[in-house]
Amino acid sequence: MRPGIGIIGTGMVGQMCHLANFAANPACRVVAIADLRPDLAAAAARKFGVSRIYGSHHELLADREVSAVVVVTKRRATGPIVLDALDSGRHVLSEKPMAYTTIQAASLIEAARRRSLVYAIGYMKRHDAGVARALAELTRLRTDQSLGRIIGARGWCFGGNTGGSRDTFVMTAEARPDGLELWQDGPDWLPAAMRPDYDVFLNVFSHIINLTRYLLGPSPDVVNSKIDLSAASRITLDFDGIACVLELANGSEGPWREGLTIDFERGAITIELPPPFAEDEAQISLDQDGHRTRLARESSWAFRRQADAFVSDVAARRMPLASGADSIADIALAETIWKRNIIG
Repeated sequence: MRPGIGIIGTGMVGQMCHLANFAANPACRVVAIADLRPDLAAAAARKFGVSRIYGSHHELLADREVSAVVVVTKRRATGPIVLDALDSGRHVLSEKPMAYTTIQAASLIEAARRRSLVYAIGYMKRHDAGVARALAELTRLRTDQSLGRIIGARGWCFGGNTGGSRDTFVMTAEARPDGLELWQDGPDWLPAAMRPDYDVFLNVFSHIINLTRYLLGPSPDVVNSKIDLSAASRITLDFDGIACVLELANGSEGPWREGLTIDFERGAITIELPPPFAEDEAQISLDQDGHRTRLARESSWAFRRQADAFVSDVAARRMPLASGADSIADIALAETIWKRNIIG
């Protein structure tokens, strides 16, 4: 039986990146949507052909035809809604960050574990077709040693134009509603004045951290960190002897630039990621023998591949590529990075 998908949150990202992709997948059915903004929910339902509209996630979770949900709401409300969904026995794909603290994240992982549920986090860059080719190439290079050993890595994310298309979603003039349960937006030790920047860090920069872990190793150590989101941040992670420097900045009016270069003794592999909402895939380049080769690309979109993977994972009860159990490591790293930045 095809999974019945419920979409909780029908704003720009909910429609453009999730609702459109699940609605296009014949292996599932989008049976319901929920939003506290009734006009927006009705407009999104018309655009994507969804018959059932609910005014809250609680109402949607009472629908027996909903077997899995996608949670795309304000970040501080994500955790409580995901917890309600897991406790109701629904599989979940939620936008990142999954939580603001490791304690919060652990409560979600435990809720999924108790009921043996699929719990995925929206690190769609792991699903990028170019990233998949880069991982295969990296595995080959580490095995055959044709470029020698890895000597270091550098990642970057300079946030700019996100690459979205206005034609892919509808919006209304309704104000964002209050009344949702919100989780605390950071660890107790984090000063209140720093929490808005911590929120931005988790929302924007956890992607490149998560992707770096996917390619270089799941549990790096934090060597040092300098966080200044008004200018530029610089973080060094140690992956079992491989140093990876991350350079991060947000708020540029220019193009979005994000990627990762892994340097070997005799060459390098580089991943140039598209803007987050651009319907494109990463460009992979291989430097070898003094020449740069750009690997051929196809036409695919990480968000579409992520949606398709979630449907398949739910059907097979399979561990997702970006699971909650793995993604707690990104929250732990964020806590360590910011604590290092505060206490030196």
